[in-house]
Amino acid sequence: MFRQICKLLIDVSGAGAAFLLALMLRSGLDFLKLSPPAVIQGVLLMTAICAAVFAAGRLYRGVWHYTSLADLKRLVVMVTIAVGLYAVVQGLWTGFEGLPRSSVPIAWGAMLITLGGARVAFRMRYDRYLSDRGTAGKVPVLLIGAGDGAELFVRATQRSSASPYRVIGILPINRERLKGQIHGVDVMGHVDQLDVLLRDPRMQRRRPQRLVVTSDAFVGPKLEAAVELADRHGLSISRMPRLTDLASHSEDGALPMRPIAIEDLLGRPQTPLDRDAMAELIVGRRVAVTGAGGSIGGELCRQIAAFGPTRMTLIDFSEHNLYTIDRELAGRAPGVARRAVLGDVREPLLLDQVMRQERPELVFHAAALKHVPMAEENPLETALTNVEGTRTVAQACRAHGVAAMVLVSTDKAVRPTNFMGATKRVAEMLCQAFDVDGESRGGTRFLTVRFGNVLGSSGSVVPLFQEQIANGGPVTVTDPDVTRYFMTIREAVELVLEASAIGFRDGKAAGKIFVLDMGEPVRIADLAAQMIRLAGKHPGEDIEVQFTGLRPGEKLHEELLDDQEALVESGYQGLLLAAPRVLEASMVLAATEKIAEAARARDRERCVDLIRRLVPEYQADPRLLAGLSTSREIAASD
Repeated sequence: MFRQICKLLIDVSGAGAAFLLALMLRSGLDFLKLSPPAVIQGVLLMTAICAAVFAAGRLYRGVWHYTSLADLKRLVVMVTIAVGLYAVVQGLWTGFEGLPRSSVPIAWGAMLITLGGARVAFRMRYDRYLSDRGTAGKVPVLLIGAGDGAELFVRATQRSSASPYRVIGILPINRERLKGQIHGVDVMGHVDQLDVLLRDPRMQRRRPQRLVVTSDAFVGPKLEAAVELADRHGLSISRMPRLTDLASHSEDGALPMRPIAIEDLLGRPQTPLDRDAMAELIVGRRVAVTGAGGSIGGELCRQIAAFGPTRMTLIDFSEHNLYTIDRELAGRAPGVARRAVLGDVREPLLLDQVMRQERPELVFHAAALKHVPMAEENPLETALTNVEGTRTVAQACRAHGVAAMVLVSTDKAVRPTNFMGATKRVAEMLCQAFDVDGESRGGTRFLTVRFGNVLGSSGSVVPLFQEQIANGGPVTVTDPDVTRYFMTIREAVELVLEASAIGFRDGKAAGKIFVLDMGEPVRIADLAAQMIRLAGKHPGEDIEVQFTGLRPGEKLHEELLDDQEALVESGYQGLLLAAPRVLEASMVLAATEKIAEAARARDRERCVDLIRRLVPEYQADPRLLAGLSTSREIAASD
């Protein structure tokens, strides 16, 4: 409080002094001829009005060594109000008797110069004090990006003596910003010159220890190249804090760096989304999500809840996963009514009861067993969940008049070489058949969306690699040449919702499959090496990469489309439309019933054989068939 009173007194005194200065500037040598009582009265009146206006406007609350343009704008407003009030009061009171009227605008300018100059001088003195305290012990960094992020980072590090960083140079990513300075820090050339710059002997005296990416646009191959360069030169690389973090740490200088994320290296362009169509699909409707606690199902729940459905029904077989997503939605969307149902999608009585009670209009079916090696070892459970579960959900949707059911599928359903992919292809065929056959679907649309791997999902290589790196390695990759498609969970679910909205209102999509444009496939060995580098380690030195060979049912390269699937334009960026063969609904129903019967009877060989008949392109791994025979003999001996 004492400091605030002092600041107010300084401002008020400065205002009085500025008024006297204005009279001197206006009168020149005639200043001494002015009436002393009129001058004293004018100074006291101006001082009193300024004191009242500045106190009412709380001008004293500003922190002068953080003075910014916003503070100066506020000062202009306060001074303008005070001078305006003075002119009115003085005119009504004395009619400016003994004082020149033209001194008023001069006083306005003099006051701004006096009070604003004091603040700027204090800020400059404080900044110089910080810079004079020395840079010993601070980490020298190079910034990549010369935009607003770089300006904020430099300003934040210069303001605080506690900042652990010292910015020695800036490398823009745009060629129009190759010269100049930002707060005294040199722009040293384009980011493409990073390798040359780091090898320059003149850089050795102030060699950087860290690269900090300040631009969100610096992603993909360019970022990947920067990561490799940093590794080669023994530098760490990270992203600058978010703006909220900069604001909260600008005084203590902590500035916690963000690690480079794997999705940054993918560098996928942002796909324009038809959010109006997505909102039209969900707003005001009752929505159910199966597999709600899984990675895809959970993100579906989050994004659906954000659009404001009338009610949500969350269905999952895992108690922990269901509890987790239910509590998360309670915090994210407290206004959305919801019910968490613990149960198995393979149970028709459960689904019938849930449908009757909740009456969902939209059902997103994300429940599935999708871990390839686990499915190969447990084909019967996989068939019951992926085939029988999908059939049970589809029939319940049809029986209870659900407007649309959306099946979340996988690229492994294309020319499947593993049992999981084959069961998902059967699920696709079932939904295709129901969607085309009006009598079977009973007014329900059955939509299918197919995509590849998502970063961070259960069963994804990314969490596995992170765990292996944390444990010191080795990082295991099946084959040096194996590739996979990747996108983030959020992007995948956004496109699932957009595809659902498009398919729901477009009857021409009946029986077709929406395929998400996954971009270019990623070489898994490269992904592993990059993750090791991002952890601050060297591939092959600190962390070994071991190649273990393709597991049963795994492909070297995944596919999103079969050669025999006709491709139809969807008219929307990021979405393709495949038109595979469609079988009669009655035929698919009969086949899936037999598959379920064989799985329930624990007849693994018959179950697999029935699926191979329905999906002739299914190329079962010989090791799987051998494993099945052995498993049957063991089971019989038990």
